[in-house]
Amino acid sequence: MLRKARIGDVKTIHLLINTSSGKGEMLPRSLMDIYGSLRDFFIYIDEDTGRLAGICAMTIIWENLAEVRSLFVEESCRGRGIGKMLVEACISEAITLQLYRIFTLTYQKEFFRKLGFGAVERSTLPEKIWSDCFRCPKYPDFCDETAMIIEL
Repeated sequence: MLRKARIGDVKTIHLLINTSSGKGEMLPRSLMDIYGSLRDFFIYIDEDTGRLAGICAMTIIWENLAEVRSLFVEESCRGRGIGKMLVEACISEAITLQLYRIFTLTYQKEFFRKLGFGAVERSTLPEKIWSDCFRCPKYPDFCDETAMIIEL
């Protein structure tokens, strides 16, 4: 079941993000940051177990740009289309808000390519997107994520 995140989901979202971060898949986020951006998150509840199995957020960056971020699906639930559902929910919300350029910074190039995103040079995106990057130990010289964008 796909739905918007609620207050009771914050600690699980925090755990999933920071577990994924420990594997080098995304940047860590504090509880305070997640509480502050809770309305950005969609979650997927596994109907078999009742557990939160996937998360994804759509963050408004600028008047004409949004970011899909913090995508994570539990390993035992991967391959079932959950990630696609989460990203499509974020894109749908961006369109509702009249945001037609959506980017992501990702290690999962093929996944996002299948959803219509194309790779771009990071330098073509506004500097404002780099605020989270400053906290990353790979920034600026060793960043290995790919910037991808979809224009609707």
